[in-house]
Amino acid sequence: MPSTPPTPPSTPQPPTLPPSPTPQHNPRGRSSYLPRVYDALLRKRLSAKGAVLVEGPKWCGKTTTCEQIAASTLYMADPAARAQNLLFAETQPSFLLEGAVPRLIDEWQLAPQLWDAVRFEVDRRGAFGQFILTGSSVPPNLNEISHTGTGRIARMRMRPMSLFESGDSTGTTSLAALFAGESLPPSHAGMSIERLAFLLCRGGWPGAVGITDEYAALQQSVDYVDAVVESDISRVDDVERDPHLARRLLRSYARMESSQASTAQIAADAAANETSGPSAKTVQSYLRALEKIFVIEDLSAWNPNLRSKTAIRSADTRHFVDPSIATAALGVNPQGILLDLETFGLLFEGLCVRDLRVYADSLDGQVFHYRDKTGLECDAVIHLRDGRYGLIEVKLGGNRLIEEGAGNLRKLASRLDTSRMNKPSFLMVLTGTGAYSYTRPDGVVVAPVSTLRP
Repeated sequence: MPSTPPTPPSTPQPPTLPPSPTPQHNPRGRSSYLPRVYDALLRKRLSAKGAVLVEGPKWCGKTTTCEQIAASTLYMADPAARAQNLLFAETQPSFLLEGAVPRLIDEWQLAPQLWDAVRFEVDRRGAFGQFILTGSSVPPNLNEISHTGTGRIARMRMRPMSLFESGDSTGTTSLAALFAGESLPPSHAGMSIERLAFLLCRGGWPGAVGITDEYAALQQSVDYVDAVVESDISRVDDVERDPHLARRLLRSYARMESSQASTAQIAADAAANETSGPSAKTVQSYLRALEKIFVIEDLSAWNPNLRSKTAIRSADTRHFVDPSIATAALGVNPQGILLDLETFGLLFEGLCVRDLRVYADSLDGQVFHYRDKTGLECDAVIHLRDGRYGLIEVKLGGNRLIEEGAGNLRKLASRLDTSRMNKPSFLMVLTGTGAYSYTRPDGVVVAPVSTLRP
């Protein structure tokens, strides 16, 4: 009697991802989960790759966001199962990858060999949307990884919450609509400078958003800085670093926020009155470590086609991933920052850059800055992959500063060679205070950051 032929293995199918979650409330008075810009972005990345590595600063909500999409989860750091998880990672890593997809592997860097196991399993299954990898911002030991994962594992960077995500923006100014050529209807804003100072110091940390106790909300960024200087900056590459010097460098970096300060200038500022401060090489080592753990994220220069041969300055603009790190490093609260409006203005620019980066991620674009040898500057340029771009000047508020910003934007627009590149989709003065968002007679959009959305 002929034997029954074996049933051929079924080809894994891309997962059907669950819809975006509806916020649910808990007794602390804030949503247990506020929808993020990265919800939709993660879905898109999973639809085009076998696995996605979600990276970004500590406490920005990586694991929580991924949990909303994952169909099953492995918590490598779970104290009750950690020893067994590590044993399986060494002896039978494929066992840990079993489960409904997309399967979330949280704190995967505790067992770096899981990277190769995921890459192999993605190849074997031949389907998209199989795994999500998350972990702390401290990178794993790359010596234990034999394959880069190119073509199988995509990377997605998350950032702290924008004002739109945290519910602190009305969302009446849509960047997507401006890029589509739509006109901006006037709308109310009404953000007070006191509220803006609080939002700047609170930051976009999900654990701080919605906390009604002001002290508790502001303490999150202070604790964040403590964790960075006492632990994370040394754990990043197993190089012991001085917490006191790390704290001084963060304070110096905060004073250089939104500037093109050199490493030597930061070193000199950190030295203060000491006879022998840190060398530029030492400072560079600390800054590189802070970049690796996503504490700082400088803004690169934009290189457009110009009508003239004006030299474009290529130095990066100094920024933290969230402005609350700067206020915590400086040791100021909302009342303290209001006493120094010049510093407030520079840190406000950092808040705007944070939000614009989140919105640009949603629009498949990047954020740059512009400065040339004549001194003409543009604080932010959102440049999309399809070649469209918008020019943005950041001003805390006031008619004189708005007029100055609009003049700079028109001047820069006139220098662009639009025979070799698109005309700008929009010119915008992004403000901190102001009762309305509106379009000026010259076409320049004036919008408080508290009205912005992707």
